[in-house]
Amino acid sequence: MAGRDPVELEIFKNIFHSIAEEMGAALRRTAFSPNIKERRDYSCAVFDAAGEVIAMGDHMPVHLGSIPMSVQAAIEAFPLEPGDMVMLNDPFRGGTHLPDITLVMPVYVQLKGRKRPDFYVASRAHHADVGGAYPGSMGLCREIYQEGLRIPPVKIVSGGEMQRDVLNLLLNNVRTPEEREGDLGAQISACHTGATRLRETCGRYGRARVKQAGDGLLRYSERLMREFLKKMPVGTYAAEDFIDDDGISTAPIKIAVKISIPKSAKRSVVVDFSGSDSQVQGSVNAVAAITYSACFYVFRCLLADDIPATAGLMRPIKVVAPEGTVVNARPPAAVAGGNVETSQRIVDVLLRALAQAIPDRIPAAAAGTMNNLTIGGIDPRTNEPFAYYETIAGGMGARPGKAGVSGVHTHMTNSLNTPVEALEHAYPFRVTQYSLRPGSGGKGKFPGGDGIVREIQVLCDAEVTLLADRRKRGPWGLNHGGEGSCGQAWIVRKDGARERKPGKFNVRLIRGERIRIESPGGGGWGKA
Repeated sequence: MAGRDPVELEIFKNIFHSIAEEMGAALRRTAFSPNIKERRDYSCAVFDAAGEVIAMGDHMPVHLGSIPMSVQAAIEAFPLEPGDMVMLNDPFRGGTHLPDITLVMPVYVQLKGRKRPDFYVASRAHHADVGGAYPGSMGLCREIYQEGLRIPPVKIVSGGEMQRDVLNLLLNNVRTPEEREGDLGAQISACHTGATRLRETCGRYGRARVKQAGDGLLRYSERLMREFLKKMPVGTYAAEDFIDDDGISTAPIKIAVKISIPKSAKRSVVVDFSGSDSQVQGSVNAVAAITYSACFYVFRCLLADDIPATAGLMRPIKVVAPEGTVVNARPPAAVAGGNVETSQRIVDVLLRALAQAIPDRIPAAAAGTMNNLTIGGIDPRTNEPFAYYETIAGGMGARPGKAGVSGVHTHMTNSLNTPVEALEHAYPFRVTQYSLRPGSGGKGKFPGGDGIVREIQVLCDAEVTLLADRRKRGPWGLNHGGEGSCGQAWIVRKDGARERKPGKFNVRLIRGERIRIESPGGGGWGKA
């Protein structure tokens, strides 16, 4: 029995994980945009017949915890037949923000006599533009309609045939249709790769045995999480942290959590965000899928690396996120920054609360922002529109016994920095500085990692947006460690004049002007 044999369970854990990883490799190799093929801003996962995740690639945490909700939305929307594929990006139906487009594909191992899929596979990728008011679809907005094209579950492929009318509707509403079509094609091939490998696995081991292994992994993950939670000190641990502002007003936005560890292992751990502020006018609202995803990530990180990342991990954990708050916004709230900025702050506040319970396991705050930079205009080399999107790394928080790492993406982002060569090849830019930011990490017995300096000169007139945070409050330290430095942003005009900018802004640059981002360092751990 796969659920009882630990050796067989380990084998299938690695088989399912390798399928998700191969899906990601196929997506990366065939993608068109630098954001996907260079930065690896994508995620892939494998699901059982009920739509519960049984394997995830080592991809983007903010995607992976929320993809299951998109899969459920697709299952509820249609009876999915062989050869179908559903596309969606609606944040209020399992999505994160509009640039993240998800494809869901049913997998039928045997077509004859089958009335429902045996598995599902899904790929999600951040598209560098999905329309809206700003190039890159990540600007300062007051409602989701300004942020781009909102896609409910629709069949992009039906019975193996591409639905050109659906595809054309999408491509007609974005600035870079060829790139979008190429990236969607890469996602389609990733899903086909996953389906092929699942069929091969069932052909080798038998469909019933493979499905039983998936059920066994769900139960195994749940048992390991329960065993870990039993060892945590019983009690309620509360913390709060703040987003600087929403880009519309200057008021700080509170995210508060209470984590209740019960005496009985049979009762759920409750993660309650009821003390958080109401949803706001600007685009830093998070949807329920984001908050759930952050909780999944944090509790998954508390376990050993080789624990299977399945839906079973969250069975002992109840997430309370009241509707209408900044951690579970109602439509038509703007949500572009909720995925990238608020998700990071949710992680920070969860870690701050857990540091009271298990201080020897929790790091100081990392940079706490993805520093979302978008630039758009007309490329003078082609006379075609372009839309560039990138997240810029910062400093990792120091850990008990070890300093933080400098210049890395942390927590809810697991992407890379775009190489200078790729950036200058794909866009009309010149990178004038790309370096670490010395001294930006928090002081401590173990210092925080340093942030990054990224300065880009535009070689054409362009529109620039920045969606970032930790500009007013530096990442906190732990055990008397110092705060990391706040981030900064500057515009350098052609005459050399420097204009300091807030964390969230939109500006028009003329050819030859520069945007300079200095990302935050991580917090320190321990008294220096």
